[in-house]
Amino acid sequence: MRLREGVHPVLTDEGGAVLDESTGRWTYLTPTAASAVLLLVATEDQEQAARQYAEHYGLSPDHAAADVATVATGLAAQGLTCTQTSRRRRGWRR
Repeated sequence: MRLREGVHPVLTDEGGAVLDESTGRWTYLTPTAASAVLLLVATEDQEQAARQYAEHYGLSPDHAAADVATVATGLAAQGLTCTQTSRRRRGWRR
């Protein structure tokens, strides 16, 4: 998963947050949701993020996959992620 340009995840004392520079809006995250976001951004795909999330929290693969999918879906619903198409287009313009 890739965050849209101008969207930045940060860690906080309470967990984490995601800043959308275009709106100035912060989306606050629980500690586990913040962990999921950082794994989603750092890994190649959602499955790899879920595997690492399961290992870190001692969860079953199905539980971890569901948690990571919930976070990814929430970010996408808020328009904070890139789609495959938008990533390709941005690459073509460079």
